[in-house]
Amino acid sequence: MQSESLGAANQPPEETVNLRHYWHVVLERRWLVITAFFSVFALCLIYLFKATPVYQATARIQIDREFENMLNARDGGFASSTREVDYMVTQQKNLQSRTLMQAVVAKLKLDKEGRFAKSADPALALTRSITIAPIRLSRLVEIKAEDPDPKLAMDVANTVADIFMMNNLDRKRKVSLDFLTWLQNEEATLMNKVKQADSELQKYREDNKLVSLSSDENIVLQQLRQAKQDLDRAEGEATVLNNIALEVRKLRASGQSLDSIPKIASDPNISAYRKELSLLEVSLAGLKKQYRDKWPAVIQTKERLDQLKKSIQDESETVYASILNEAVLANAKVKSFAEVLAASEKAAFVLGKKKVDFNVLERNAEQTKLTYTEVLKRKQEVELSSRDAKQNISMVDPAIRPRNPVKPRVSLTLLLGVFGGMCVGLGLAFFVNFLDDSIKSQDDIEAYLKLPFLGYVQNIKANSIVERDLQTHLQPRSNSSEGFRTVRAAIALSHNADKLRVLTVTSTIPLEGKSLVATNLAIVTAQTGFKTLLVDCDLRRPFVHKAFQLQSPIGLASYLSGKTSRLDDIVHHSEVPNLDVICCGAAPSNPSELVSSPRMVQFLKEVAARYDRVYLDCPPVSAVSDPLVVAAASHGVVFVTKFNKIRREHARKSIRRIQDAGVNIAGIVLNDIDFEGRDSYYYSYYYYQNRYYASHYSNQTGEKPGEKEVVGKS
Repeated sequence: MQSESLGAANQPPEETVNLRHYWHVVLERRWLVITAFFSVFALCLIYLFKATPVYQATARIQIDREFENMLNARDGGFASSTREVDYMVTQQKNLQSRTLMQAVVAKLKLDKEGRFAKSADPALALTRSITIAPIRLSRLVEIKAEDPDPKLAMDVANTVADIFMMNNLDRKRKVSLDFLTWLQNEEATLMNKVKQADSELQKYREDNKLVSLSSDENIVLQQLRQAKQDLDRAEGEATVLNNIALEVRKLRASGQSLDSIPKIASDPNISAYRKELSLLEVSLAGLKKQYRDKWPAVIQTKERLDQLKKSIQDESETVYASILNEAVLANAKVKSFAEVLAASEKAAFVLGKKKVDFNVLERNAEQTKLTYTEVLKRKQEVELSSRDAKQNISMVDPAIRPRNPVKPRVSLTLLLGVFGGMCVGLGLAFFVNFLDDSIKSQDDIEAYLKLPFLGYVQNIKANSIVERDLQTHLQPRSNSSEGFRTVRAAIALSHNADKLRVLTVTSTIPLEGKSLVATNLAIVTAQTGFKTLLVDCDLRRPFVHKAFQLQSPIGLASYLSGKTSRLDDIVHHSEVPNLDVICCGAAPSNPSELVSSPRMVQFLKEVAARYDRVYLDCPPVSAVSDPLVVAAASHGVVFVTKFNKIRREHARKSIRRIQDAGVNIAGIVLNDIDFEGRDSYYYSYYYYQNRYYASHYSNQTGEKPGEKEVVGKS
């Protein structure tokens, strides 16, 4: 029968993990946790009982800075110093050096007797028993030695400190002597360099004839300065004279008389001539008023005027030629001064080059002398310091003999035993829980199987099969009976509940309680007034007849094989009102063929028409194919799974087989839960709820709660 799956309509809520879940895991695996805890704690006790007491002696030393001396000059050029942090770390590592450990072993004769003598490498064994602990924000370092013998621990700590300080002082003295030898060799080398530098400087003076570079430089500079001044003055005069000559040429070229040119007219001789000419012209004008032109005085005056004019003309020519000559001489003078200046500059350049070379030689000589002086100074310091080497490492607190052992630490070991036992126990519990993927709760069903959850069924405490399978009839007020009623209500309130009239009850594997669920579910359904039929469809291992104490060879197998065609021949009326039962009858040899025959389909149609509700008790899905055939002809499947027995993947594959056959699964029933015992931590809320209503029922009947319940398998 094809129908929609109810699981697709109701998606399960997201799985959440909280503290209660972890608590449930711990309760479920409590014996594993307890066993692991006491095992770890017992191991700690055994360790404390068998462990050899170890004593620790501590010597404290102080490591100061290296004294400022020649020790840093060789590496850092006299000015650098060792980084303090690097120095402290280096000294701490030296305290654990193999050389130091071998010296301690030799001094204390540890390789001759004791536990170190048994070791293949006594120095390495000693190193492992020593701890170097610098004290933060200080220059103090603690040397901690551990040994079962308290006196030996004290001796080792003090010996390590003493040998380390002695080695440090010896190292300083050796470095001082080595450095002094180096300085002596360096002194001799620098002395030769000083002599060579002075010789090169003197030879350069002699080769270049430099008596005094400073005085020679002053003379050249004075000559250069004077030549520059003379050239500037000559250029100024030449410029003025050239301008005058050019102007005079222009005026003469324009036709102007020479004596009218200002530069020429200003000449003293021409000025005197012109003054005398003016006087004669005035005198001639007076004579002409009195005398005629032939008058001797007039003639004589005219002759004198002509002579003066000629003199003025001649003198003007002379002055003109002088102006031109002066310009030519001024230009020649400029050229001459320019040649003098060029010669002075060349001499200055030559002297400058000589000065550069001279300065290089002079600086080299001075630097060599400074280095030589510094080496002499450092040599004196080293000679003084080597006579009295200073120790920068001192003993602050020598080690004393310890009274109490430091190992084993009883309190810490016990605390670690408790804490470690709890961690191991809880870790194992959660690890086992992680590996355990069985179905234990409604969340598992909804999250992993993706199907509706119908309800829980408490494990039924019974002394017989009849009392167990007829629990809801014989003990209608028990907690387990309420569980079956919850399943009935869940089916009745599910989607398309009116169509779920023929239901197949099956499980994944045998012994999950499917027959128990089918029987009691049929009983509680009949108790509501529905005409109900319970059919034992397990033709291989029938079980229903045992619960109802029916012994009839004629049953469902006879009907399906055609031995009887009347339904009334195989129907049995039970002691439960409204409930009829059809047993398997004699087990057939071909159950799969009978279940798959058309007679099975005809049988289901006939019982569905006669009864309000029909429950088919079928074999497990993983065992045979019968339940798939029967379920396909029914209206739905009630899937039963036993608490903490079936793995999720196994159940998922069984459900997938049913769904692949197109069968509707109404929901899943979780069976055989011990609310009062091993499973109470999973369903404590359910247990207290059932206890509350059990108290209510007992008050009405006068029974004590749980009086009719005894622990047993369902």
